[in-house]
Amino acid sequence: MASSSSTNPMIICLFLLFLSLQTKHASSSPWSLSACYDSIIGFGDSLADTGNLARYLDLPLVPPFYDGKNSSDVGSVNFAVAGASALPDSYFLSKGIAIRQANTSLSDQLGWFKNKFLPKFQCPSERQSFLRSALVLVGEVGGNDYNHALLDGTSKDLVFTFIPDVVGAISSTVKELINLGARTLIVPGNLPIGCSATYLSQFKSSNKSDYNPKTGCLNWLNEFVSNHNKQLRAQLDLIQKEHPHTDIIYADYYNAAMRFYLHPDKYGFSKGALTACCPKCGPYKVDNPEAETCDVPSQYVSWDGLHLTEAAYSILAKGLIKESYTIPQIEQICANHMFNRSYAVPPRIVL
Repeated sequence: MASSSSTNPMIICLFLLFLSLQTKHASSSPWSLSACYDSIIGFGDSLADTGNLARYLDLPLVPPFYDGKNSSDVGSVNFAVAGASALPDSYFLSKGIAIRQANTSLSDQLGWFKNKFLPKFQCPSERQSFLRSALVLVGEVGGNDYNHALLDGTSKDLVFTFIPDVVGAISSTVKELINLGARTLIVPGNLPIGCSATYLSQFKSSNKSDYNPKTGCLNWLNEFVSNHNKQLRAQLDLIQKEHPHTDIIYADYYNAAMRFYLHPDKYGFSKGALTACCPKCGPYKVDNPEAETCDVPSQYVSWDGLHLTEAAYSILAKGLIKESYTIPQIEQICANHMFNRSYAVPPRIVL
């Protein structure tokens, strides 16, 4: 029988997989959240908070991918892009809505993942091991689909019709990621935009009944977001039933954030929750784009009227990781993973 100086690539792949499993068993302590996931894969827009997630999982900060320009390895990676939408620009053009600048959609980000990131793995088994041990964050996304239209004057009745399509785009992305091998996915709902300084400024009303008396937030906008979140959760529940061996975690951004809109002082937001970090701007501090920012952003919930401050994002992330604002709770999912790992049998490698 002829001998060969080269090693069968399949044997190398199996050996690498065996080593990765052995390392997990040796280094992971039961029920430790930081031991459950080896990496983070992020999709979405500028509200996709991979930074705090990485901090709580004791992982390095997640580098951006952006069409492959900023990533060269196969560790944690963030495909999220500022201003990204769930739906492509063609959708909004078909509705007669002008596009100020080209946006990145979820399908674009998924394309980068499939066509430019996954081919970095030489072995299919290595790729599958990576995806199984990764925490995949799909969102926040969808907010810009509504923001761009509502803030440009599109009727709320028309924007309301976007919800099933936005939710459908998110759901399709989740399904495709599962088909590619993802096993644990976090999918956030949208934040209460009725409490956003930008929306409060643009949709000011003289009718007191338009506002929630406890928070000062606009009711109709928060009802709009609640409808989106309800439809998203329903779709995620269906996907979970179709894929029982996958963990789909809904991140309740809405209620996690509502805590500091109801009780800003309790969380250290001494300047209130409804004004942005701009002391010399209009009533909600978003009327002067050239004004200086505030001296102490941590006293504010809102940074620029749409985005939260770092302090607010940190509280939001803690609510998801350490408290009860993920459904099911991520710590319980982690405990289940660790239990299954403890009794997993490493693959037998036949040479």
